Amino acid sequence: MRAVVTRVRSASVTIGGQVKGRIGGGFLVLLGVHEADGEAEALKIADKICGLRVFEDENGKMNVNPADAGAELLIISQFTLFADCRSRRPGFSKAARPETAIPLYEQVIGECRGRGFHVETGEFGAEMLVESVNDGPVTILLDTKEL
Repeated sequence: MRAVVTRVRSASVTIGGQVKGRIGGGFLVLLGVHEADGEAEALKIADKICGLRVFEDENGKMNVNPADAGAELLIISQFTLFADCRSRRPGFSKAARPETAIPLYEQVIGECRGRGFHVETGEFGAEMLVESVNDGPVTILLDTKEL
């Protein structure tokens, strides 16, 4: 799995003109599922997202985890994180098919909620407009193959 985790002051996702999810301060997470991913990768990436100490402490150092910072999460499915860009037209054959990706996407969401986080989501496979007010900016790239 891959995730682009951005620390935000606020973020929202709109589908068909209606706001589907909105958070205040926390993380906007764009989550991609690889065709070979399974439950172990979902657990690993959820654990990393929920434990990233990138919120500032009283000394201005990035040393506070999301739970202690009162962070909310907006998690959006993003199959394009597995784009093969060797040609000018990206290919997406390494991204998991929906029958694999949806349960793993939902598992990550469930793991984060199970750890006490307020989690908003997009809609898998929908055309979405995502807005965010980046904080920092702080953007972290996660790949379970490297964790």
